[in-house]
Amino acid sequence: MLTIEKLRTSLVGPVDLALAKGSFTAISGPSGAGKSLLLRAIADLDLSHGSLMLEGTEREKMPAPVWRRQVSFVPAESGWWAEDVRDHFTDAPDLESLLEAVGLKDALCWQVSRLSTGERQRLALIRALQLGPKVLLLDEPTSALDPPSVARVEILMKDFTASGCAILFVTHDPDQPDRLGARHLYMEKGRLSAFPSREHTQ
Repeated sequence: MLTIEKLRTSLVGPVDLALAKGSFTAISGPSGAGKSLLLRAIADLDLSHGSLMLEGTEREKMPAPVWRRQVSFVPAESGWWAEDVRDHFTDAPDLESLLEAVGLKDALCWQVSRLSTGERQRLALIRALQLGPKVLLLDEPTSALDPPSVARVEILMKDFTASGCAILFVTHDPDQPDRLGARHLYMEKGRLSAFPSREHTQ
């Protein structure tokens, strides 16, 4: 679905990566390794070089707003531009069920200022899912959540990969890739490699 060849920025790469339809790929690594910068580069939010193709179409041949809708990035801390939560969402038949799935069915009536970090994380995920992306790039999507909320979000992520969405996510939870059945990669000093086996790290 998404093919990345020799992607590089001043601090990341070169990176070669292929994301299949309906797949999970996790990236772990130390802080400052370039994980978030890689996601931003794939989403075309930072200047980068290399070849990126989505379902056979090169990124350069696609208008940037179109690319960013289909390859959607959710940062660890998302932006909010209006006082009311409702103003950040489009009316859609599935919105209520998505909010309920992450335990926030009444959130549209709230103000952004009252949201906790974990509530913002979950709402930012729903906001991205409403775009119907083919690839979802998530930067530590459950870092501020308690275990029940983590479970809710992971179920929702599984539902969307089952419908064909490919998810590439950064995580510091050592068990999350296994729970999601994800391919697990490791980033250090801007370079990606296979995640070391548990035997290798002991």
